[in-house]
Amino acid sequence: MTQAGDPPIAERVVTCPACGGASIYASSNPFRPFCCARCRQLDLGAWASERFKLNVEPSPTPVDDAQ
Repeated sequence: MTQAGDPPIAERVVTCPACGGASIYASSNPFRPFCCARCRQLDLGAWASERFKLNVEPSPTPVDDAQ
Protein backbone atom coordinates (compact mmCIF):
# COMPACT_ATOMS: atom_id res chain seq x y z
CA MET A 1 0.00 0.00 0.00
CA THR A 2 1.40 3.38 -0.94
CA GLN A 3 1.41 6.33 1.39
CA ALA A 4 0.71 9.92 0.45
CA GLY A 5 3.91 11.47 -0.85
CA ASP A 6 5.44 8.16 -2.00
CA PRO A 7 6.86 8.32 -5.52
CA PRO A 8 4.69 6.55 -8.12
CA ILE A 9 5.78 3.08 -9.15
CA ALA A 10 7.20 3.06 -12.68
CA GLU A 11 5.37 0.84 -15.14
CA ARG A 12 7.49 -2.05 -16.30
CA VAL A 13 7.72 -2.57 -20.06
CA VAL A 14 8.32 -6.15 -21.24
CA THR A 15 8.42 -7.87 -24.61
CA CYS A 16 5.09 -9.31 -25.77
CA PRO A 17 5.56 -13.10 -26.12
CA ALA A 18 3.35 -13.20 -29.23
CA CYS A 19 4.47 -10.29 -31.42
CA GLY A 20 7.70 -9.16 -29.77
CA GLY A 21 6.45 -5.60 -29.31
CA ALA A 22 6.48 -3.54 -26.15
CA SER A 23 3.91 -4.45 -23.51
CA ILE A 24 3.19 -2.63 -20.25
CA TYR A 25 3.34 -5.12 -17.40
CA ALA A 26 1.06 -3.40 -14.92
CA SER A 27 -2.50 -3.69 -13.67
CA SER A 28 -3.47 -1.02 -16.22
CA ASN A 29 -2.92 -3.61 -18.99
CA PRO A 30 -5.61 -6.32 -18.71
CA PHE A 31 -3.84 -8.44 -21.35
CA ARG A 32 -0.44 -8.66 -19.62
CA PRO A 33 2.05 -10.08 -20.44
CA PHE A 34 0.63 -9.58 -23.93
CA CYS A 35 0.30 -6.15 -25.50
CA CYS A 36 -3.31 -6.54 -26.70
CA ALA A 37 -6.30 -8.85 -26.91
CA ARG A 38 -5.26 -10.09 -30.35
CA CYS A 39 -1.88 -11.36 -29.11
CA ARG A 40 -3.53 -13.03 -26.12
CA GLN A 41 -6.01 -14.81 -28.42
CA LEU A 42 -3.23 -15.92 -30.80
CA ASP A 43 -1.41 -17.50 -27.87
CA LEU A 44 -4.57 -19.23 -26.63
CA GLY A 45 -5.21 -20.56 -30.14
CA ALA A 46 -1.68 -21.96 -30.31
CA TRP A 47 -2.24 -23.84 -27.05
CA ALA A 48 -5.64 -25.12 -28.22
CA SER A 49 -4.20 -26.42 -31.50
CA GLU A 50 -1.33 -28.06 -29.59
CA ARG A 51 1.41 -26.05 -31.33
CA PHE A 52 3.03 -25.71 -27.90
CA LYS A 53 3.98 -29.27 -27.06
CA LEU A 54 7.07 -31.17 -26.03
CA ASN A 55 8.40 -33.89 -28.26
CA VAL A 56 8.83 -36.99 -26.14
CA GLU A 57 10.50 -40.12 -27.41
CA PRO A 58 8.82 -43.39 -26.49
CA SER A 59 10.31 -45.40 -23.66
CA PRO A 60 12.69 -48.15 -24.90
CA THR A 61 11.04 -50.71 -22.62
CA PRO A 62 7.30 -51.18 -22.29
CA VAL A 63 5.84 -49.97 -19.03
CA ASP A 64 3.41 -52.37 -17.36
CA ASP A 65 0.90 -50.50 -15.20
CA ALA A 66 -0.35 -53.76 -13.64
CA GLN A 67 2.80 -54.30 -11.53
